[in-house]
Amino acid sequence: MTKVWSILVRVLHWSLVIGVFSAWLTREGFADDRHIWLGYVCVGVITARIAWGFLGARRDRFTSFVAAPAATAAYTRLVIKHAEPRYLGHNPLGGWMIVALLTTLTAVCFSGWLYTTDTYWGIDWVIQLHDISTTVLLCLVALHVGGVIFTSIRHRENLVTAMLHGRKRDAATGDIPPP
Repeated sequence: MTKVWSILVRVLHWSLVIGVFSAWLTREGFADDRHIWLGYVCVGVITARIAWGFLGARRDRFTSFVAAPAATAAYTRLVIKHAEPRYLGHNPLGGWMIVALLTTLTAVCFSGWLYTTDTYWGIDWVIQLHDISTTVLLCLVALHVGGVIFTSIRHRENLVTAMLHGRKRDAATGDIPPP
């Protein structure tokens, strides 16, 4: 087995899963203190993940898994042809999904925070931004989970388990190793 994801990346990942799910469960009471504090927790986790994405271990940095658009398009064509290589780390679509999830979750948290301020309380565009970004986030989460299931089946490995213990099976011929 090859170590792929650090303990910090895994803790931050599962902290966001729990934080977002818990915030979603408390969404009806928008002014509910639990919902607000869960938003602050998510902001802290996002901040830590972004910082670690620039300063962390080599395999945890964004530069190790966010591919150029042309490389991502080429990978997508290979997926459609059922000929994509296995990546030890995130594949190009997975890398961009991380960027999309972090960006959208930042918009959710920022708009939620704005809504708690005296200046923006009850302002329609803030409510709409929060609602729309939350809907986009839920769609991205569904795509992310679908991609994890698809890739797990396609490459015959459990990516959820790998994100728990941080290891994947050793590289085979044709696999793309993480940098």
